[in-house]
Amino acid sequence: MSKLLSGGFFSNRRNQIMTLVGVISAICPYLVGDSDLIATIQALIAVGGVYILHKSKQNKGK
Repeated sequence: MSKLLSGGFFSNRRNQIMTLVGVISAICPYLVGDSDLIATIQALIAVGGVYILHKSKQNKGK
């Protein structure tokens, strides 16, 4: 039970989960037809940039 409360497998993967949610939320409007390809690519670049910046910030403290 304590493993479930502490997050289990996903306990140290918050950044990756948030990136995955961002990618899904960028791709879904394109697949539905609410967005065009350029806006989708811009959103994916922004999500990737945030992921890279967060990873570089984590590595500086070590």
